[in-house]
Amino acid sequence: MKRLENKVALITGGAGSIGQTTAKLFIDEGAKVVLVDLDEAALKKITDTLGPNAAYVAANVTVAKDVERYATEAVKKFGKIDIFFNNAGIEGSVAPITEFPEEVFDKVLAVNVKGVFLGCKYVLPQMKDGASMIITSSVAGLGGSPNFIAYVTSKHATLGIMKVAALEAAARKIRVNTIHPSPVNNRMMRSIEEGYEPGKGTDVQKKFAAEIPLGRYAEPIEIAKLVLFLGSDDSQFITGAQYVIDGGQNAK
Repeated sequence: MKRLENKVALITGGAGSIGQTTAKLFIDEGAKVVLVDLDEAALKKITDTLGPNAAYVAANVTVAKDVERYATEAVKKFGKIDIFFNNAGIEGSVAPITEFPEEVFDKVLAVNVKGVFLGCKYVLPQMKDGASMIITSSVAGLGGSPNFIAYVTSKHATLGIMKVAALEAAARKIRVNTIHPSPVNNRMMRSIEEGYEPGKGTDVQKKFAAEIPLGRYAEPIEIAKLVLFLGSDDSQFITGAQYVIDGGQNAK
């Protein structure tokens, strides 16, 4: 039997590398999946490749009515929600605090913090008892990083949201956990690398990779496999936990 047989998963940030890679893995493991993102064209293309067990809802995770709608639509489409991958996030700018644009700070916190909060607020009531929510944080949610104030702040905040949600949802046996990846080989890291040294992103990538004991970035499929474990029945006694997936970076 596949690990997610007869389960329904809802994934925000569904057009991103981690979101769509997780969706494919979940479907391979027997789940039906609803993807959520702002980019409707990308969502349609992705779900077309994933087949009949995938659907999508174009929505803005920072808008309450949109979040309530994607939660309701997921249940309408497949009848329930067993797994919620509360994953949508953006990186923002790279700049010292004294030069950091206020509007970028507000936008990052709106997506990465308010979006996660609204997901909890509107999806939890729709989730099955015994379900699982996985929130994407970061190693940046466990420590500091110069010139990255908005992202670091937002990822620390998701940890607080997770702990409150885990305690509140425990009565229904719903597990809530965070994952904390180090740099992942995807579009977001290309943007961050260029932000640190414009025109020298490849050099920054090498520098960042050298700081990871295993000597490389994570691949999206490696993050997806952790999410699979936390979404599956193999994690039934795990809640309120922080799962670091960083090639040893946090061991220093």
